[in-house]
Amino acid sequence: MSKNALFSGFYQNLLDHQIDEWLETMPALLNQWQKQSRHGDFANWQKTIKNLPFANPSLLDLKHSVTIGNPDDLSRGEQIRLEKLLPNLMPWRKGPYQLFNINLDTEWRSDWKWDRLLPHISPLQGKKVLDVGCGNGYHMWRMLGEEADFVVGADPTELFVAQFQVMQHFIRQNNIHLIPLGVETLPESNAFDTVFSMGVLYHRKSPIDFLQQLKAQLKPGGELVLETIVIPGDEHQVLVPGERYAKMRNVWFIPSSKALMHWLERCGFKNIKLVDETATSLQEQRKTDWMQNESLADFLDPTDNSKTIEGYPAPIRAVLIANK
Repeated sequence: MSKNALFSGFYQNLLDHQIDEWLETMPALLNQWQKQSRHGDFANWQKTIKNLPFANPSLLDLKHSVTIGNPDDLSRGEQIRLEKLLPNLMPWRKGPYQLFNINLDTEWRSDWKWDRLLPHISPLQGKKVLDVGCGNGYHMWRMLGEEADFVVGADPTELFVAQFQVMQHFIRQNNIHLIPLGVETLPESNAFDTVFSMGVLYHRKSPIDFLQQLKAQLKPGGELVLETIVIPGDEHQVLVPGERYAKMRNVWFIPSSKALMHWLERCGFKNIKLVDETATSLQEQRKTDWMQNESLADFLDPTDNSKTIEGYPAPIRAVLIANK
């Protein structure tokens, strides 16, 4: 798929949904992205996508999972080709995907996170939805399964862009797009009914600025769904880790849930609710055949799983909901 084809239909969708601020500036931003130097494997990833077999899936379930096609939709040769091509895009971190009976068992059971938050959010049917830091787009497909009218994901990681392209190659929906940009480059739109941000806040050097950037994408009254790592404690408790947290270098601030609620209030959000708080288990994040790098078991103290290998509190994931 050419770089131009990657954004085919996106601008028309912006026009249809009257997101004028993006329509005015997004072409220049994406043209600039196209001119940038690519990840060293980007050309190979695009070659992999070009070589994918073509099929019309006889089954598509985005409501209960991301399940695409049946084995009978491909010839035996096409099935073998697909099985050989998909590992070219490893590591597969967010999922899982069922692709023509191939079980893409990803590092994260992202479906568990989705199941935790779905009962608490406003219905997505007919809504314009933005997923900031969307990874390879797993949750975007689930949003489409909830009958969202227009779904946009933003993530600058080129491997995730390529993994999203794989699924779009077979699903071929014209109202879902992954744009390879960070939230700090997105023009303020004040246009989306729901903005999701999951697993991003602790990577931002300025979390308050980040929350304001998310707010700037919401229409008045729109809903923010924020998922992030938190620590135990009161509204004054915030962890600023040293060089690494759970072996991650780019972790800056980890607040308690109460502190995060206070941040949201200071940013002008209303109706702030903590709807879930769950410790990340070794079953939810782990090595698989599709992600063979280090995972959670390697990031925790082997003698005390309540601590990271550096001695910090182990990851607890919280989901908060608030309105602009």
